[in-house]
Amino acid sequence: MCFSPEASFAGGIIISSIGIATVSKVHKPSQILFASIPLFFGLQQIVEGTLWISIPDHGLINLQKISTYLFLIMADVVWPVMIPLSVMFMEKNFKRKRIMLILLALGITLSIYYSVCLLFLNVTPEITGYHIHYSTDFPESLAMVAFIVYLIVTITPLFISSIKRTHLLGILMFLSCLITGIFFTQYLISVWCFFAALISGVIFWILRDSKRIHILEKLSLLKEKIKII
Repeated sequence: MCFSPEASFAGGIIISSIGIATVSKVHKPSQILFASIPLFFGLQQIVEGTLWISIPDHGLINLQKISTYLFLIMADVVWPVMIPLSVMFMEKNFKRKRIMLILLALGITLSIYYSVCLLFLNVTPEITGYHIHYSTDFPESLAMVAFIVYLIVTITPLFISSIKRTHLLGILMFLSCLITGIFFTQYLISVWCFFAALISGVIFWILRDSKRIHILEKLSLLKEKIKII
């Protein structure tokens, strides 16, 4: 995350708290993965906070390596699968679900690509100004293609979904990526993860409303049963 280790830890704790509140709004098993996204982002920010501390201290080189790879695994390997899969689980429309299945397949392919890169190529984190830059040996010829696929699998499912307000989440994710790409190009993965973490609070709003609708539907059915009796 940008700014400082204090900001990363504070952001991680706050977002994790929102994540716990979001999980409490789950009323269907299909919502569990989607509800856990804020918790995932909160943990990711805490991991990067650890990286902030370990980079300047050469005595913490092992912690630095663990934090670096854990952060990048979460950002590059887990996220491209987690987003389309979590939205697909909640989707009831069969046609939309089939499209999401294709996006999930793309996400899995991308995750495999990044896994291979992380396993065999070098990654070096460095603090430059108020940001962390991840310098990698990943193939430059595939960088743009991988980034485009990354955007498709992490944002498109939110627009395809018929779940109320996921479109808003998709718009905010896209705008945050656009702003990051324009103003923080060199620190894209770190800064965009920060924005996405903040935006994930919208997930609480989505599931809170979903739970309210679910309760109202139950009450309506109960009233109908009472009338019949």
